[in-house]
Amino acid sequence: MPPADAWPIDLMEAPDEALRQAIARPLIDFNTAAAGPSGHRTLALGVRDAAGRVQGGLWGATAHGWLYTQMLAVPAAARGQGLGRRLMLAAEAEARRRGCRHAWVDTQFGARGFYERLGYVAFGELPDYPPGFVRTFLRKTLTP
Repeated sequence: MPPADAWPIDLMEAPDEALRQAIARPLIDFNTAAAGPSGHRTLALGVRDAAGRVQGGLWGATAHGWLYTQMLAVPAAARGQGLGRRLMLAAEAEARRRGCRHAWVDTQFGARGFYERLGYVAFGELPDYPPGFVRTFLRKTLTP
């Protein structure tokens, strides 16, 4: 095996999905050897307007028995009416059907209370991300 300084490192100006896959492959192989297959599956829920256009929703994934919510977006006109809660509960229900026992999310800009009202508990913070804000990491045990 060549020494570490023999491997060129390039800044990729126009990264694409093929590059992401090439970078992810050795990591996925290593993790699978250590912990077994993740069972990774994307979980997406769309919110449509009267014309059928997606105006928000939830994007996440299930893997290793966990639901990760990456994005939750509620149309401005629907905020405060329970739609975000419905999306989260639907995602959690699907995660349970997939065999998940836990869920996690990270958030900022004042959404921490929303997740705490759904039973999520903070387990970490990243201060000043973005500057002047705190990014909070929360988890929840999903009951059967």
